[in-house]
Amino acid sequence: MSRSARRITATVLASGALLAAAALPATADGRDHGHHRPAQRSAVVLGEIQYDSPGRDNGSNRSLNAEWVTVTNTGRHAVNLRGWTLSDESRRTYTFDLRLPGRSSVRVHTGVGRDTRHDVYQDRRHYVWDSRDTATLRDNRGHKVDSKSWGRYRDGGHRDGGYRGGDHRDGGHRDGGQRGNR
Repeated sequence: MSRSARRITATVLASGALLAAAALPATADGRDHGHHRPAQRSAVVLGEIQYDSPGRDNGSNRSLNAEWVTVTNTGRHAVNLRGWTLSDESRRTYTFDLRLPGRSSVRVHTGVGRDTRHDVYQDRRHYVWDSRDTATLRDNRGHKVDSKSWGRYRDGGHRDGGYRGGDHRDGGHRDGGQRGNR
């Protein structure tokens, strides 16, 4: 290959590299060049959910507090949850006012109680979570962080032919729909 052919080839390759670098997304170099960055996945997620308190649903505070949602920080660093919300499909909403340490969880109980590092209480006198529902966690700006649904698939069918805590073939709750007036 002649010297001039090598120069032309080198110039074309260098130009191609420069064009490729310029075409990279804005996040590749950590700066925002007027482009929108993709949403970062939160380290805070919904964990286990006990939507059907064990035993008879009699509306007692003990029964209400046996209904809960776990919120887990999977990251190493603490996250300030002040202003974050947890809500159901009926928009019953609990607003957080706590700092969740890294690699830890907090249970959000429905009833009345004294908040601790591991358990917080919505201070409600009625059940929140239905046998078919969705829990939605939002940050302090109202952005959806995570959600979990149970009791049906998108097509409206039952996920597993029943509900946690027993066989509810009538589609209601364990006590014949006693929880329907929430």
